[in-house]
This record gives sequence, structure tokens and C-alpha cells, in this order.
Amino acid sequence: MAVKIVTDSTCDLPRELVAKWGITVVPLLVRFGAETFRDGVDLAADDFYRKLTGSKALPTTAAPGPGVFAEAYQGLLAAQGHEVLSIHVSSKLSATYSSALNGKDQLGPGKAIEVVDCLSVSMGLGLLALLAAKAAQAGLSLAQVAEVVRKRMPDVKLYGAFDTLEYLHKGGRIGRAQALLGSMLNLKPMVIVQDGEVHPLERVRTRAKAMARLVELATSTKTDEVAIIHATTPADLDDLAKRIGTALPGKGMIKAQFGPVLGTYTGPGTMGVAFLESR
Repeated sequence: MAVKIVTDSTCDLPRELVAKWGITVVPLLVRFGAETFRDGVDLAADDFYRKLTGSKALPTTAAPGPGVFAEAYQGLLAAQGHEVLSIHVSSKLSATYSSALNGKDQLGPGKAIEVVDCLSVSMGLGLLALLAAKAAQAGLSLAQVAEVVRKRMPDVKLYGAFDTLEYLHKGGRIGRAQALLGSMLNLKPMVIVQDGEVHPLERVRTRAKAMARLVELATSTKTDEVAIIHATTPADLDDLAKRIGTALPGKGMIKAQFGPVLGTYTGPGTMGVAFLESR
């Protein structure tokens, strides 16, 4: 019997890491009018951004139904005899955590399933899912793996640099970063995901300064692992990776892309960094 990790598609984990660590990713839904797509399954990120920029209406997103989680859990519990740690996007940003809890309840009492609200999103969630998978592979029990994740949640830092807050605002996920709206033209808003919500960080005058600030944020503290995330600018991703790698030689680094669900709220051009502060 082993502990298996379940997460959701807002983790933005690259496919190769999902496969390497045996993580089950439950997709959220993205709707363009009458069309519904499973995040990362029926609609790849690059295809999504092409549809987004060509669409007059903002797409909508939805959490997976409880039955989708119940099916995923049952497959791991019954067929393979595993225990499950299910770790998900902040409950303040999505109904996914609630749906996962309801999926667990559908299977009845006594099941070896722990559901965790990670209070983060994107690679903030992704780094915690990887941490959990590594702890599970090391032979820790379900309770121990869950404790590792909960203990390290405060160490997760996730910063974003936006070209515009239009998508975050229209999508209703802007949180306390509402304070950045109405800023001067051409200022680039930067945010931090903190306590499960999007908070304002600062505004910088150019994209180049925003990129430099992301490098500074990722390299100004001791970290265990760093992730860099882009929406539609892979050249910027490579540039950030090179600059951060120079400042942190030998440090593990993950390159990722904001998927369709996150892209609905971040929009094109967004860049982000996520990391686990060292203890």
C-alpha cells in the first residue's frame, strides 16, 4: 500500500513531472459559449490562448463535479489498494476543494483519503503536490505526508507580473488586488497570492522592470525549489530561467505554463515565479 497524490489542473505542473511522480490530475472545466473543455485534456494551453484572444466574451471556468473526484479516488483505493492525499487550489479562489470533499463523502466513511486546501494556486500548488509525492515515495504514511504539506504551506510564495488586470477583474478572482485597478496607463501590476487570495504587491513602469523584480523576488531568499511560469511568452520564460539560474547555481528549477483555467484570469503575457522558502 502506498500514498498516492491527487491534485487538480490549476497546479500547472508539466506533464513530465506528473508522470514521473505518479500524480493524478483532475481537470477543471473551461467554457467558451456552448463549448466545454477539460483543462489540459481537451484544450491545450497554447490553443486556449489563441481562442481567448480571438473571443469577444471571456470564457468561464468550473470545478469538477464530486463524482469525478469520487471516481479518481475509487480507482486508487479499490483497484490498487492505495491511500490518497488530495491537495487542491485555494478554496477562496475555486469550489474545487469543496467538490473534492464531497467526492470523498460519496465513497462513505472510513476511506483512507485526506483532502487539503493548499491556499495557493498554479505552481504554488504544484510545488506542494511534488513535495507530497516525494514524501510519499520516501515511505511516509498518509497522516505524515499530509502533515508535511500543511507544515510547508506557509513557505510557499507565488508572485505574478501582469500586463493587465482586466482578466482577473472580469473573472471575479481579483481579491484584494482590486486596489491596483485604475492605475496609470502602462504601469505593470504585480501581485502575490497570500492566505489563499490575490493581494497587491506593487506597480512597476515597464515589463522589463517587472521581469527584473521577479528575478529579485525569486533570488532574495533561500529556496528549496523554484518554478517559473509564463502564459504566452516562452522567450521571457527562458530569459527568467537563465537570470535566476545564474543567481542560484545548482538550484532545481521548473519551467511551467499557466493552463487554460488560470489563463482565463491571468490573460496573455503574464509571468510568475513560485518557490518554497527553505527552513
